Amino acid sequence: MQFTRPVLEAAGFVGWIPFPAIRESACPSSGGVYVITYSCSEPPTFAEQSCGGWFKGKDPTASLAALSANWVDDAEVVYIGKADRLKRRLTQFADFGAGKPIGHWGGRLIWQLPRTDQLLVAWRETPGRVPLEVEGELIAAFRRAYGKAPFANDPHRLGA
Repeated sequence: MQFTRPVLEAAGFVGWIPFPAIRESACPSSGGVYVITYSCSEPPTFAEQSCGGWFKGKDPTASLAALSANWVDDAEVVYIGKADRLKRRLTQFADFGAGKPIGHWGGRLIWQLPRTDQLLVAWRETPGRVPLEVEGELIAAFRRAYGKAPFANDPHRLGA
């Protein structure tokens, strides 16, 4: 599977909105999976400090070396996630990126990308399927296509 917007749209992903628009969006409250995309033709210059919220005193910032090591060349998708309630989860993710102390640690690396206004989120409901299983299938397919997980998906590569 290719992880481009046209292929993902054909697979049922909808939305394609910036994070600040999630509250007013038609994002469903049901369970499903989501992708976060970022338009960048070359490896970005990462921010030294995350704009993500500190939760329980823990700094969400990753080292520049770790960010560079996690970067996946030529991949639009920078994170694949799952949620039992999509709108709630994506709102939490957006709030974390706005600096609020939310315990949304997964995907935190995206908040050190330059121009986070270029991040788009799309989702797909998974009726009759467990979102965790669908997420695992998508990440496995991404690994087959690119040789590693999406940029912000594997905190174990950070030693975290």
